[in-house]
Amino acid sequence: MKVLFVCLGNICRSPTAEGIFRQYVEKAGLSDKITMDSAGTSDWHIGKTPDPRTQAAAAVRGYDLSTLRGRQAVPADFAKFDLILAMDNSNLSNLQAIQPANSKAELALYLPRFGISPDEVPDPYYGGEDGFELVLDMLEQASQVLLDEIKARL
Repeated sequence: MKVLFVCLGNICRSPTAEGIFRQYVEKAGLSDKITMDSAGTSDWHIGKTPDPRTQAAAAVRGYDLSTLRGRQAVPADFAKFDLILAMDNSNLSNLQAIQPANSKAELALYLPRFGISPDEVPDPYYGGEDGFELVLDMLEQASQVLLDEIKARL
């Protein structure tokens, strides 16, 4: 199973989702069966590390995002991944615009796909420190539900 997490710049929400989910998968002993990546729908931060505030908030909870680098989502991702999860409606629309007609990947809004509300993971980039904590809370909950679903499929 291959999962791609997508936000706008690939420096806050999607690398956080990737880092959390990677740790959950490793703890479950499923690294050989589940792979993940993250991307942004913009090209603003290609090759850059996650935002320092994102990394700091994640590190407090034991997630190391330092090795991740920003990249842009591309049409080929729809052939490479089984599940592509957008953090918000705007990025879902951006992904739908590049989705090939013969796409094999399931494309969905992350939180609602797993019955979690609200519908969108808020972008903490322009807010205070509490925004990064809220994103971590939401993505930890979603990661557990995602892992449980994938485990049931395997």
